[in-house]
Amino acid sequence: MGKIMLEVNELTTKYITRFGENVYAVDHVSLKVEEGKSLGIAGESGCGKSTLALSLMGYYFAPLHYTSGEIIIDGQKITGMDPDDIRRKILGKEIAYIPQAAMNALNPTLKIIHFIEDVIHAHDPKATKKEIYELARERFAILGLPEEVLQKYPVELSGGMKQRTVIATSVILSPKVLIADEPSSALDVTSQKMVIKMLKDLMEKGFVKAMIFITHELPLLYNVTDDIMVMYAGQIVEKGTAREVVFDPLHPYSKGLMGAIIVPESGVRNVKLTAIPGTPPNLKNPPSGCRFADRCKYVQPECKVRSIDFRDVGNGRAYRCIFSEEQLRKAYQNG
Repeated sequence: MGKIMLEVNELTTKYITRFGENVYAVDHVSLKVEEGKSLGIAGESGCGKSTLALSLMGYYFAPLHYTSGEIIIDGQKITGMDPDDIRRKILGKEIAYIPQAAMNALNPTLKIIHFIEDVIHAHDPKATKKEIYELARERFAILGLPEEVLQKYPVELSGGMKQRTVIATSVILSPKVLIADEPSSALDVTSQKMVIKMLKDLMEKGFVKAMIFITHELPLLYNVTDDIMVMYAGQIVEKGTAREVVFDPLHPYSKGLMGAIIVPESGVRNVKLTAIPGTPPNLKNPPSGCRFADRCKYVQPECKVRSIDFRDVGNGRAYRCIFSEEQLRKAYQNG
């Protein structure tokens, strides 16, 4: 195993509603990402992916609250740190986050170079405009972005160019860990390919040591990440290599996700599409048993009454289900 750049142990975070209700959107999540590796997190809308991304930053603001667990970046524990220290010393430098629809958050009245100046001055107030411009020009050139982009306003850029610019700006300080939340959504196929290539280049050129890529398109992760974790109702339900999870999913939810998506990859593209019935549980009052039980075609009475632990298959592969690997495979074969 290589050097661990990001380690998360039993992280639990919650939203507190205006009525004082607790919504545990991230429930005892653990993960590790090695240097030079990328981890994909997949799941349908509302499963907790984006909340997990925000939680990993270690910087919480209402209505999101930290409950328990720890986050360690390159050996440094950031949970429990002073929020001001996290903002000045951790965010952007140790870990960076690209939120959903980030390109639409750019102020149309400011040039791109001004965004970069704001990012750098937040960590180094003494940096001169000349130093910042030279760093930005050099970094943009390495990532295939023309220098003239720095002097443009966001409205002058295409959607794909804006997204690539946001990514380049987010990693201007070379963070050790990059979290990309749906970075290719709302883009055409050509722009998606350019964004994905850029993310891979960031890893290969050493600007980012490790990456987490979040999407609801599980098959996309096969071409982007080394490993995949599938998330459902605030919990991780399966983890393994990208090939294992995409081509041989074990958990019924993972199987359902793959069955509900058109996949161009050879060997699975001719599979008939199937929908996952029902809706996710209300996390204000989650079920005591398997959270997927009410939507699972293989559900048994005990699934609804007892806590379901991970079943370790070996070599980092695991899933959360009462059935053995053999039982699941037999059930899938029988339809």
